[in-house]
Amino acid sequence: MAGDLTFPLVPRRRLVGLSFGAMHSARRGMGSDVAGSRLYRPGDDMDTIDWGASAKLSSARATDEFVVREHFADEAPRAVVLCDHRPSMALYRPPLPWLAKGAAMRVAAQLIAFSVVAVRGFVGYLDYADDGEELWEPPRSRIDLFRQELARPFRAPADSLTTAFSRLVEHRRALPPASFVFVLSDFLAPPGEEAWTRALQHRWDVVPVVIQDPTWERSFPDVAGVAVPLADPETGRVRLARLTRREVAARREANERRFAELLERLGALDLEPVVLSSAEPAEVLWDFLAWSEQRLFRRGRER
Repeated sequence: MAGDLTFPLVPRRRLVGLSFGAMHSARRGMGSDVAGSRLYRPGDDMDTIDWGASAKLSSARATDEFVVREHFADEAPRAVVLCDHRPSMALYRPPLPWLAKGAAMRVAAQLIAFSVVAVRGFVGYLDYADDGEELWEPPRSRIDLFRQELARPFRAPADSLTTAFSRLVEHRRALPPASFVFVLSDFLAPPGEEAWTRALQHRWDVVPVVIQDPTWERSFPDVAGVAVPLADPETGRVRLARLTRREVAARREANERRFAELLERLGALDLEPVVLSSAEPAEVLWDFLAWSEQRLFRRGRER
């Protein structure tokens, strides 16, 4: 995937990270975002003087007054990409015409990494791909961008996301408040409520990236009377089945209800998910750009 495919990282709150990055923080310092104005104090940089405001204040007070502008420091964001490697994430591989979830996850992970590095940030990685064995890469400026990590097998246990959130708490020194935590999963085995709550208590910017096939997982096609291969989402094992119209309707209703309940649950936690329906880089980028636009719109309304 080309490295010029990036999206704006729009934080929920101002960052408290390392300086010399390209995103605005809560600290005062060198940056492009104006924090406010105050009267000049000895030792202030002359370049920070707002000459227009100084002239107006001097005229109003009939004395020489100087006003300086303060800026928010530009910070280097930190992010962790948490990848779900349960067997269900390996479903629908090419040449099948449906969403190749593993491929979509790889594209999304690399897109996130490129976007973090583009603003001089630091990106890390976590998964439990190989029968629950942890792979943890602390946030740093990366060059390889997860090429080896994303090739790991899809043998993670059903509770791997819950375990991953617990481990992130143990690694919290590497993740200051406002760090991004991108969770890439189909969420067919979502983490427990406590896992979400603990992550939010640490003031991380948690972003669920929902990767579900629109045909077989968010709905269900009309295949009544046809022998179709059905996969067990926990094991990935496939069996042939011939479903009746009633069974097809029941599966469709259950899948649509499950997806709606997932979005409702994330909304109740005040989380803003990215929903992927394709593994094509351009379409994945479009979904992340829509997420960024939504965040910018929300921040504008809250000001």
